[in-house]
Amino acid sequence: MATAPAPSPVRVFLADDSAPIRQRVAELLAVRSMDIVGQAETPRASIEGILAAHPDVVVLDVQLEGGTGLEVLRAVRQADPGIAFVVFSNNSAPAYRKRYLGEGARCFLDKSSEFDRLASAVAEASAVRVH
Repeated sequence: MATAPAPSPVRVFLADDSAPIRQRVAELLAVRSMDIVGQAETPRASIEGILAAHPDVVVLDVQLEGGTGLEVLRAVRQADPGIAFVVFSNNSAPAYRKRYLGEGARCFLDKSSEFDRLASAVAEASAVRVH
């Protein structure tokens, strides 16, 4: 009797200006069998890396080195609207949430109070990704 192939791991790109945060997120997602396919700390490097790696989901911070996550979200959604975004930031004021969700992010989480929800949010975002 043939067994169904194992589902492929969710491919995730991390766009955050903090190396310790990227490391912590990578470790958290690895426990859930998610593959980190790239990381960047600037908008330009994030956009280039995301478009090269074609991840299922991008975990995106609002503030990046030398710019904002909104630049990344807009550029990538224009080039590849099927990539899902989960915004993960300490800048979680309602205006930020509204702007990022309005630009197409699937979810917006506060790093300081919702770290434990990140893996589930990434899994949910990947499940509704337009292939």
